[in-house]
Amino acid sequence: MAILTVTLNAALDITYRVPVLTPGTSQRVSDVRERPGGKGVNVARVLAALGHETVVTGFAGGPAGTVLRELLAPLAPYDALVPIAGNTRRTVAVVDTNGGDTTQLNEPGPVVSPGEWTRFLDTYENLLKDADAVALCGSLPPGIHVGAYAELIRRAHARGVPAVLDTDGEPLRRGIAARPDLIKPNADELARLTGAREPVRAVLGARRRGARAVAASFGADGLLAATADGVWRAAPPAPVRGNPTGAGDSAVAALLVGLIDGLPWPERLIRAVALSAATVAAPAAGEFDAAAYERLLSDITVVEHTEIN
Repeated sequence: MAILTVTLNAALDITYRVPVLTPGTSQRVSDVRERPGGKGVNVARVLAALGHETVVTGFAGGPAGTVLRELLAPLAPYDALVPIAGNTRRTVAVVDTNGGDTTQLNEPGPVVSPGEWTRFLDTYENLLKDADAVALCGSLPPGIHVGAYAELIRRAHARGVPAVLDTDGEPLRRGIAARPDLIKPNADELARLTGAREPVRAVLGARRRGARAVAASFGADGLLAATADGVWRAAPPAPVRGNPTGAGDSAVAALLVGLIDGLPWPERLIRAVALSAATVAAPAAGEFDAAAYERLLSDITVVEHTEIN
């Protein structure tokens, strides 16, 4: 059995590091790194680094897709990406090493044809037969209908496979109606979904819309979870400086493992916050600092909300 991750809009992630990012000027890049990317690919890479059998599916095509698959191969996740005619998108993260800020540039995804979508659904159904859980992550590329994640959640549940959803906007709104086992929005995504900015009110509102559990990320303030068992907030002892790219995906990876292992929610959140912070501290997008992760596990504070309106 394995954990299945779905990345319909995969990416080739490129990270540039510059001493100081000054808009409107020529920049001297001190370091360049390429990684296979897209939210679900990031989740799979982290899971594989933690020692879990993982399968990656979604779409990949063109020269960028070829590079993505070549870079993914030695990282352990099983590659079940469906080939498409279009070129996989690229994302560029420009890291200001002096100030610590990151500027992100995301290309649009390739158009997916109806025939390519049908081939993906066939692949997905076959992979579900051996899946412990599935993570459905990221944006939808052009050509995919807005209710795609809802369809994939229903197909997973029909086979008894729990589904975690991490997306935004209308795909999240449609997907949540299919009752995913967990959604993992950030603060802005959660506010767009519920219309509420107050964190506890917002996570409870997301549960009422259909999610069986909600774990929302609030950056340096950690995670806030609303579940059938209660509401908890988990936070690191202090803000972590670095590149936040992939931090939310690391949290999803930890939450997936907690779901499969049936861990109590406070323990799931401790692992998710520690792994997310360790990803911020890592030098490259989508990786995590293993030593920092082990150290942070004992430093995360979890508080239960006992009075909920």
